[in-house]
Amino acid sequence: MPLIQKPRAKVLVTEKLSNDGMALLRTSLDVDEHKNLSPKELLSKIPEYNALIIRSETQVTDLVLQAARNLKVVARAGVGVDNVDVSEATRLGIVVVNSPSGNIGAAAEHTIALMMALARNIPEACASLKSGKWERSKFIGVEMKGKVLGIIGLGKVGLIVARLAKGLGMTINALDPYASLSVAASASVNLVPSLPELLSCSDFVTIHTPLIASTRGMIGAAELAQMKTGARILNVARGGTIDEDALLAALESGHLAGAAVDVFTTEPPTSDTTPGKLIAHPKVIATPHLGASTVEAQENVSVDVCEQVLEILNGSLPRSAVNAPLILPEEYQKLQPFVRLVEKIGIRHPPGGSMTRNTFDLIYQGEVAGIHNTRPLYAALIKGLLAPISASEGFNINIVNAELIAHERGIFVSEQHSRDPSDSSSYSSLVTLVARPPSRAPSRAPGVTESSSSAPQQQQRIICGTCSGNRPLITRLDRFEASFEPQGNLLICVNYDSPGKIGVVGSILGREGVNINFMIVAPVSPKLRDNYDEGDAQLTEKEKLDSTEALMILGIDQAVPEQATAALVKEGGVLSASAITL
Repeated sequence: MPLIQKPRAKVLVTEKLSNDGMALLRTSLDVDEHKNLSPKELLSKIPEYNALIIRSETQVTDLVLQAARNLKVVARAGVGVDNVDVSEATRLGIVVVNSPSGNIGAAAEHTIALMMALARNIPEACASLKSGKWERSKFIGVEMKGKVLGIIGLGKVGLIVARLAKGLGMTINALDPYASLSVAASASVNLVPSLPELLSCSDFVTIHTPLIASTRGMIGAAELAQMKTGARILNVARGGTIDEDALLAALESGHLAGAAVDVFTTEPPTSDTTPGKLIAHPKVIATPHLGASTVEAQENVSVDVCEQVLEILNGSLPRSAVNAPLILPEEYQKLQPFVRLVEKIGIRHPPGGSMTRNTFDLIYQGEVAGIHNTRPLYAALIKGLLAPISASEGFNINIVNAELIAHERGIFVSEQHSRDPSDSSSYSSLVTLVARPPSRAPSRAPGVTESSSSAPQQQQRIICGTCSGNRPLITRLDRFEASFEPQGNLLICVNYDSPGKIGVVGSILGREGVNINFMIVAPVSPKLRDNYDEGDAQLTEKEKLDSTEALMILGIDQAVPEQATAALVKEGGVLSASAITL
């Protein structure tokens, strides 16, 4: 009997790919190219395909994904996935991949090219000369050397821009609350704490962030007014991060000397719109979304995503999935409670905007230490630690990309296993996260000094947890032993263990309209007090003798206003108060 050949998987390509990428697909897949499809046409065609390869123009909506009954992968030949409904793809089990590194060099180089063209009036001078004029005195520019460049978003592209600009002799400042101090220092970048500080001291400002709710219109009229008179601004990231009406007004008033824009809210713009007026403005250098448009970048991203499509359709894990599952279903069932626990522990102790703690020990004790494949737990920790940035930038951290992201963000995790039952105390399994203090003092902004004798010695922070059935539980916070479920809105207070504290805290929260669902109070554990930080930073004698502190954990029905936490410390005799949502 002749063998029945398995039908080849079908791939729909809706935008231009390189010839090498297409040839790679056609070695084992049936490939159809249909460019410039309308949303209705895409909906009608997508059900028959196993893979969809796009660039930036095709909108992969929830309706498209729901219609794609056979779709296994959506591949974006580029960095972002703004035009893909990733959450719906995840829900439907469709892998979404991109090419995060294929065109970052091209985007960074285009930024530098536009910045130099702005500084030296190159487009205007070229146009004048081509029209038969010789106007040397009209196009006097400024030098890059010695100027201050402010970078908003020190990700992959922003970091390359910083290094290239440093080679031109510029001083580099950057704003990125999740940037690694060590990575920034290696690129000679000064991290500044606020947008006003960055804008007020920059001669050039360039944006390298995704377009999400928090970055849409982030540079408006108020922000542009904070820039130096005669400064210049660039956008080679996403249209909409700069308020185009405000930018046009700042240029027309003469407050800004120029702008370079590669991306717009509407592409292509029409002449009667604000983007169209910006393009026509004499102080604007505009390009038609060319940030990734180099021969090399187009080839890189095309081949990369085509290779990943082939891998996924052959049953392998992709290299750059943004929503791949952490582990196979049968393995995940054993680890699932601990995956949730470790992620919650990570959220409870994120590295922080200044990355003051970026070295962690993740210790498995008891039965959980016998699980060999702990990559899902490692990935869950990185996901929790970077929850704020992953939420704001719209990407998912998973078993595929956790290690890469940790490396890029300067996060170091040492995984340790101990199967000795005595190590996990009374629990069959215990997971401990130790957040170590920085090994060296963080770099400071120019002009800021601090006496080493007055700087407080930071101690390591410890969080322990276990699982009761499928329910994750936190069992230790530093010197305090307490059992609570890390879920919902929590208020965690450290206070002196004296009568009346619970009533005072309840009164202050009640004044702010915050309802308490539950409360757990735990004194300092004598055992933990004696052993806390042993061998690292010994407690002072005063701290050893002072056994009057207590931990108060409150489950509340809403987020706590800042004034409430401030009032707890000021009025309620609370030593510290922190509100978190898990």
